[in-house]
Amino acid sequence: MSLSNRLREVTRAQASGQPQQPAQPASGGGGGQPPAPSQPSATARPTGVAALGNEELRRLKSYLIQRIADSIDDPALIRQDEATKKDIETRLKEAYAQTRVNLPETARAEILKEVMNEFFGYGPIQPYLDDPTVSEVMVNGPDRVYIERKGKLQLTNVKFDDDDHVRRIIDRIVLPLGRRVDFDNPIVDARLPDGSRVNAIIPPCAIDGSSITIRKFGNKKLTIEDLIQFGSLTPQIAEFLRACVVSKMNIVVSGGTGSGKTTLLNVLSGFIPDDERIVTIEDAAELKLNQEHVVRLETKKPNTDGRGEVTIRDLVKNSLRMRPERIVVGECRGGETLDMLQAMNTGHDGSLTTLHANTPRDAISRIETMALMAGMDMPLKVIREQIASAVELIVQQTRLRDGSRKVTAVTEVVGMEGDTVVLQDIFKFNEEGIDANGKVVGQIAATGLRPMFTPKLEAAGFHLSADTFLPPMGRGGRGKGGW
Repeated sequence: MSLSNRLREVTRAQASGQPQQPAQPASGGGGGQPPAPSQPSATARPTGVAALGNEELRRLKSYLIQRIADSIDDPALIRQDEATKKDIETRLKEAYAQTRVNLPETARAEILKEVMNEFFGYGPIQPYLDDPTVSEVMVNGPDRVYIERKGKLQLTNVKFDDDDHVRRIIDRIVLPLGRRVDFDNPIVDARLPDGSRVNAIIPPCAIDGSSITIRKFGNKKLTIEDLIQFGSLTPQIAEFLRACVVSKMNIVVSGGTGSGKTTLLNVLSGFIPDDERIVTIEDAAELKLNQEHVVRLETKKPNTDGRGEVTIRDLVKNSLRMRPERIVVGECRGGETLDMLQAMNTGHDGSLTTLHANTPRDAISRIETMALMAGMDMPLKVIREQIASAVELIVQQTRLRDGSRKVTAVTEVVGMEGDTVVLQDIFKFNEEGIDANGKVVGQIAATGLRPMFTPKLEAAGFHLSADTFLPPMGRGGRGKGGW
């Protein structure tokens, strides 16, 4: 008897109240055990059931999910605790036994795990969320799921049943946070319990089906030593940035999407001394500071009636009344930039933030544009003067063609010359080409210019070696500064 007939027989028996016969092994035994991969691949389903992945197994999984869902008042609001998990697992095993299907043990365990992920995980993408080598998961409708692994995008064979299936996973993410997504509010930002950032958008705005983008956050907070080991920066730059943070320089981390701005901001924030009061402000809380005296603030979306929204700008203004010694803004996107500049200019030294820009010069232009978004009728020269007196250092983070993420410029904001904000590079990355493995070849090195704020560093107790600012030729050729 085929699997489809077995499931229909079980369903008819349940509807009529007839007792079920004991489960019998299915003819053929289902084949040998499929190999269980050590980690999900991008070219196969992320479980051992992949070798048996046919239409009958899909129907079996759908049947088991429906059986469990029918026994729960509201599957979207199921409690995520161990007692509930064990109860659902028991019901699932009973439902599986009633199908009279006898899969190999490995395949049975895998398909039961997939079903459990529908209730206590995030469905078919859960294995990729568990995979530490995957940094981003992107769902482009029910039939296309991409991942980023080691800086490269890969199309997977994972598929959702339909768009409703994707919507259920979105609800699983946002409902526990008190947020919602529907026809009137088709866009939502959220975060997973581990801090991973989530953006979801549904029709009518998402034309080809509901979309989910998950930027994963590792369980381990990266340190400056990790970034040096990855080749993101050099020990000389690391020591220079530590001196700048401790000396209360106002620093902007600039970079494109996915370039590692938040990671670098997190590392720089770790240099702030433990005895200082820190206020962090974010759209979705991602920063993980180890200091004790930290106040974490997060924006709030408007209520169903459109009221009650709390923006980044609201939080920046409020933070000034909280006696902060350091203000760390996850990202400046709009009018809050002007408030941030004013905070930096009114005694709140040592502030840190990020913004989207491709070069330090572009970062200055972005700050100008976003300051104008505050709605204040200010001449452009006045805004530039605010920038020149507030921002002292721009750290440019870039995602290169090979997927690697590096600091490509450390630039000082010197001041104003006429109507122009004057910049000078302290360190700069020079790309030299591509090697046989497709990796970008280049080095970041000092330009030979010492920063104008060197006396401020020395006043804080940092007497950096002259070698720190010497270009490679000045140190006898390429040395530790090259990659």
